[in-house]
Amino acid sequence: MGLSVEQLATYERDGFLVVENFATPEECEALKQRAEELVAAFDPQGMISIFTTKEQTRASDDYFLESGDKVRFFFEEDAFAPDGSLRQSKERSINKIGHALHDLDPVFDRFSRKPELATIAEQIGYRQPLLLQSMYIFKQPNIGGEVTCHQDATFLYTEPMTVTGFWFALEDATLENGCLWAIPGGHKTGLKKRFARAETGGTKMEVLDDSPWPDERLVPLEVKAGTLVLLHGLLPHMSYANRSPKSRHAYAVHVVDGTARYPAENWLRREMRPCGFGTEPGAVATGLA
Repeated sequence: MGLSVEQLATYERDGFLVVENFATPEECEALKQRAEELVAAFDPQGMISIFTTKEQTRASDDYFLESGDKVRFFFEEDAFAPDGSLRQSKERSINKIGHALHDLDPVFDRFSRKPELATIAEQIGYRQPLLLQSMYIFKQPNIGGEVTCHQDATFLYTEPMTVTGFWFALEDATLENGCLWAIPGGHKTGLKKRFARAETGGTKMEVLDDSPWPDERLVPLEVKAGTLVLLHGLLPHMSYANRSPKSRHAYAVHVVDGTARYPAENWLRREMRPCGFGTEPGAVATGLA
């Protein structure tokens, strides 16, 4: 299944594309079930890391920075009581699992390397598409945190810019449970920030353009389970907090081109080199510094 001429034109115009019925109900359920199994087996003792986009340096502990080629678990900001205990069960406290599910877990590996994804990557201009990062996002009921407006190229920077997000709704995403929002055409502006490792340790956020986002142009992307949302690396997008009683599970992979330079100061590092669609997990791929 490839994209039509009209879909490609829409993606070029808007910087995002909604592709309905990309994943079957069975595929969505298999990913959800596998994520639940991984969380059930996770022992958080001594490995508490909270995911937030409000102050990136707060998320830059070693557990986070060393997760590029591992499967690790990150908690919601509002998961903990003042005394440090969980307000609810572990299973209802995890924000996301990242960042190498596509390499290290067979269920996510199979889905991430569907031939249809390789076809789309080729259609949107990739010469050597490499699977760099994957995330399972829970957007938990009542405490699912806001993801502030950002561009994926801020965090996965290449020269030239090549990152694309493939975001899959595993449950219906609505206004109530924290669907994606995006600024149509916003990808045609430049990169505003760059998140990188600091020379002295930890991370830094370099501001390239401090002008505010035109929030009035944000549009909601309410989609059904099974939908693929294609996100250009420069597209400004976000999601509001989930205060509803319903979760909003999603799975995302980020792809870069192996012909581009991947700077060493990027936060995400991998001992296993990124590999392309249809190749074995961990296979060596050329083109990244």
